[in-house]
Amino acid sequence: MKKGIKIATIGGGSSYTPELVEGFIKRYDEFPVSELWLVDIEAGREKLEIVGNLARRMVRKAGLPIEIFLTLDRREALKDADFVTTQFRVGLLQARAKDERIPMKYGVLGQETNGPGGLFKGLRTIPVILEICRDMEELCPDAWLINFTNPAGMVTEAVLRDSNIKKVVGLCNVPIGMEMGIAKLLDVEHSRIRIDFTGLNHMVYGLDVYVDGESVKDKVIDLLTDPNNSSFVKNIQGLGWEPGFIKALNILTCPYHMYYYKTKEMIDKDVANAEKEGTRAEVVQKLEKELFELYKDPNLDIKPPQLEKRGGAYYSDAAVRLITSIYNDKRDIQPVNTRNNGAIASIPNESAVEVSCVITKDGPKPIVMGDLPVPVRGLVQQIKSFERVAAEAAVTGDYNTALLAMTINPLTPSDRIGREILDEMMEAHKEHLPQFFKKIEA
Repeated sequence: MKKGIKIATIGGGSSYTPELVEGFIKRYDEFPVSELWLVDIEAGREKLEIVGNLARRMVRKAGLPIEIFLTLDRREALKDADFVTTQFRVGLLQARAKDERIPMKYGVLGQETNGPGGLFKGLRTIPVILEICRDMEELCPDAWLINFTNPAGMVTEAVLRDSNIKKVVGLCNVPIGMEMGIAKLLDVEHSRIRIDFTGLNHMVYGLDVYVDGESVKDKVIDLLTDPNNSSFVKNIQGLGWEPGFIKALNILTCPYHMYYYKTKEMIDKDVANAEKEGTRAEVVQKLEKELFELYKDPNLDIKPPQLEKRGGAYYSDAAVRLITSIYNDKRDIQPVNTRNNGAIASIPNESAVEVSCVITKDGPKPIVMGDLPVPVRGLVQQIKSFERVAAEAAVTGDYNTALLAMTINPLTPSDRIGREILDEMMEAHKEHLPQFFKKIEA
């Protein structure tokens, strides 16, 4: 008889962990987890203890035989794991705040996964995820890697190209947020909604949307011309689309498209917000402080509703739904980041894309979506070029490759400004970019 399921969660001290634990509790009947290992680094020790104790109280309340282990030893957690989930942040929220503040000084968008900020998050994160992959090859070669760490598309691209891990799926809560948002707009159950997703992480489009298998795209596009309906995630406040633009585009956008189609307004809004209440990272730091105070309460034994104010609402739904479908060979349709394999005609087959897939015990099987519509094809290809070059820079530690990635990103206005931002951010993040600074010292 097979032993119970062992899960290792890298970045276990995250404020999102109660989401994940709630997901495993809800789906225990079809996915009986026996061990959940929460892993963090020394700097996250206190948060790991707080979150781990809350997780234990949640499991106890549910009356389930799930053992929660807390460790700073990643290798101990990975040994013989069945699934590895990653949700870590190299440099913590302080690094994110730099990603947001520094570009703003140059009149450029500062954002966690887009533009210069997205580049630097990738440069810090990719070497770490590749180390985790090497450990997995040795300690749990048959495990699935489910990556939620941003920038999820770029990270998945790097794992596909630069590691021997074949069982990797990148995951984001934006598509499920879009499904939930549209279900709410139409006043129907989420389970009745299906969207044909195609594109890249944080650059994904809905080609069509169905209720009970019937297309309702025209109705949804009409609803999206109302400025109050244009955003589905907590960390991007909608500014509303020009109705004529969204009607002519005639496909569903995701909230992150605002950074590309409304660049000036988004920069102005982010600068105003940063002056008034701090950057998004600084707001999240306050939010996290409050969450961890709540988590400390020995009487709290559920996921507190305040957690949904974070940008990652529905994460556990997406993550545990995916893992359960792989485990049970469910063959349901879910949007994930995986190898393209011909699903999108104008993207290389070996590249990571975010696309609707049939989820099987052998992983996601992408549904062929054909070519991207002409109005969005160029932008998606440009972002894919950026992700590939950025991933190469992260692996090689080559300064000029990083400058190239910075400059070809559509949110960087010129090569000179790109170089100035690159130099300042390199210095600011020096501690977490050893691959670049070892070269300079050599």
